[in-house]
Amino acid sequence: MADSKISNLNAVTTLASSDVVPIVNNSVTKKATVSQLSSYSQLGWARYDDSQYTSSNKLSLVDGVQVTLPNNANTIINSPEAYTFYNSATQKVCALNENDCYMLTVVFKASAANTNTTHLDFTMYSPVGDFERIRKVMSFYKGNDEEQNFHEVFQYYADANFVSNGVTLKINSDGGTANVWDIIFFIQRTQRYF
Repeated sequence: MADSKISNLNAVTTLASSDVVPIVNNSVTKKATVSQLSSYSQLGWARYDDSQYTSSNKLSLVDGVQVTLPNNANTIINSPEAYTFYNSATQKVCALNENDCYMLTVVFKASAANTNTTHLDFTMYSPVGDFERIRKVMSFYKGNDEEQNFHEVFQYYADANFVSNGVTLKINSDGGTANVWDIIFFIQRTQRYF
């Protein structure tokens, strides 16, 4: 079958990484393995669940003091590509290539002693670069000391600094004290540049 026309070949439903496919570029036919082609997409995603700060051990936020939003990545669930989008040792979000685009979902539970005066400030931080523009003010709506779920989505691209140094996720309580727990980061690479 190696000399058959493509239209005469049988369709397959499962590909092996060693299967070869033809590629035509400027009237020149080339071959590539499925493994080679899949390395070009390399999108992927990963979820990082913290186990340190739970409902029985909440992270306490002091009014006006910015801290790194911690995540020990005790549980990691990821796509088959298994890229590292977050480093729990350095507490930094990572990027693979310059100009890649990403989507970050940050999920946690929080409460505040006085929800009339308290809100949370979240930002991406790097000593070099312009990532602090990726920020969000998060308000409390359920009442004093009531558990509230937060689910925030941020889109960003990686510049050279991001690829070299990563960024840190920062949070602070403003107007009063607050508690945070059950922290999850879900990071997805949505576009890759070659």
